[in-house]
Amino acid sequence: MKLSRWRLALLVVAVAVGGLIVGLQRGAYRDRPGSEVIFAVGGEAPTSRTLAKLDKELDQQRPRGVYLTVDTVANKLQVRRGGEVLRDATCSAGTGSILEDPKTGKRWVFDTPHGIRTVREKKRNPVWTRPDWSYVESGEDLPARWTDRRDHNVLGDWALYLGDGYMIHGTLFQRYLGRNVTHGCIRLGDDDLEFVAKNTPIGASVLLF
Repeated sequence: MKLSRWRLALLVVAVAVGGLIVGLQRGAYRDRPGSEVIFAVGGEAPTSRTLAKLDKELDQQRPRGVYLTVDTVANKLQVRRGGEVLRDATCSAGTGSILEDPKTGKRWVFDTPHGIRTVREKKRNPVWTRPDWSYVESGEDLPARWTDRRDHNVLGDWALYLGDGYMIHGTLFQRYLGRNVTHGCIRLGDDDLEFVAKNTPIGASVLLF
């Protein structure tokens, strides 16, 4: 039995939050015979019956309604409803790089978080308030007024807010889509962003892996 990459991601997320053990107290999961171990606890390999049960459990863990999956390695975003893929889009995720402020020693890690998040808010023509790291990165002094931090162009036509400063938004540099170039947010091209914004409701789950 071979599970798709999004199912493997769902397995990892489910185990991480303690929602799925599925009798794998002893065993290892492989996505195809002879392949490397994907999930292992030690001991004997699980039977095909156990894997079929795992697949059924994964179906039960699937979010209801429209939801998003984001593969931060392949830089692919999908809009899904149940088992149906409504949109398959190329995106850009975080670099994983580290920035340190030479003056204060403060450090930032520009990585996209993994796990399950929720679309908390959607805005058309969003405004970005530049954080401190943006000025450190560009070598600029911090502005005296908070209103001077506002940028009306960089986020594109839409932003979907996932909490903790992370967003799904547009980009001025669409030639870099498909690469890990962001500071942690997920960037999309104009057409894909519009589809995602208009077809993903507030409250929808976002699976990042």
